[in-house]
Amino acid sequence: MLEFSVQTLPPVVAEPLAKRWNQVLEEENAGYRIVGGEVVDVTSAEEITEIEGALSCGILAVREHIRSAVSLLSERKKPNYRNSIKESISAVESVCRLIGGGKTLGDALKGIRDKIGLHPALEKGFSALYGYTSDKGGIRHALLEESSVDSTDARFMLVACSAFVNFVIAKASSGGIKLNET
Repeated sequence: MLEFSVQTLPPVVAEPLAKRWNQVLEEENAGYRIVGGEVVDVTSAEEITEIEGALSCGILAVREHIRSAVSLLSERKKPNYRNSIKESISAVESVCRLIGGGKTLGDALKGIRDKIGLHPALEKGFSALYGYTSDKGGIRHALLEESSVDSTDARFMLVACSAFVNFVIAKASSGGIKLNET
């Protein structure tokens, strides 16, 4: 009922309603919150802030990937953790390639490092996370065996990727880099 209401009501009504329902869910110590029009197993205010920040950024591709990741993670009957992770890392790839250029995330991260001063450890860390999505249970490639990813993996990637997207956009903005926002 909560999802249906938030998704079908006009934003001017749905947004304050979702905010109030989240307050009630928090007061009742419920394990769910409304994020991006979906009821999600996310409880920390910091997690919600990062995901909502990425959902409201000015880059269409990022918004779409994060929206898809949230939707796939919150599917009630059969959550699709594998594809939620794929969508989360695709949001990172989108923003990185927009700012840093290149044909791969690795190239884009090097471009970002040079343009906004990305610390080499962060560059290496997100390169490693991208590598994780390339081999862990066939996340970004053909699934050759049963996937072992679960809600914990998908939630971590959604929050981490949302936070990284927000970080890169903020660094680019403070560095005077104009983003082609849509």
